[in-house]
Amino acid sequence: MPLKTRQQVRNEFASRGWSYSDWAKQRGYSAALVCMIVNDDDRAPQRKCLRGESHNIAVELGLKQGQVSRQQAKPRMQLAAA
Repeated sequence: MPLKTRQQVRNEFASRGWSYSDWAKQRGYSAALVCMIVNDDDRAPQRKCLRGESHNIAVELGLKQGQVSRQQAKPRMQLAAA
């Protein structure tokens, strides 16, 4: 699956009518952290998403390749491949 840009993720959430906080709650993430990652700059991100919760969020959003490093509830909203 090709990686997405943060703008593509924002557009997908907007087109589907999803909120970052609902997406985060369903997966057990911090809504504030999801917002920080999605609204960060693609070219020079402040959050590198190298490990922990930031890494897991970036992988689930399709911003980076990798594996989610914890057990999670079954997601109810799936991000479609762009």
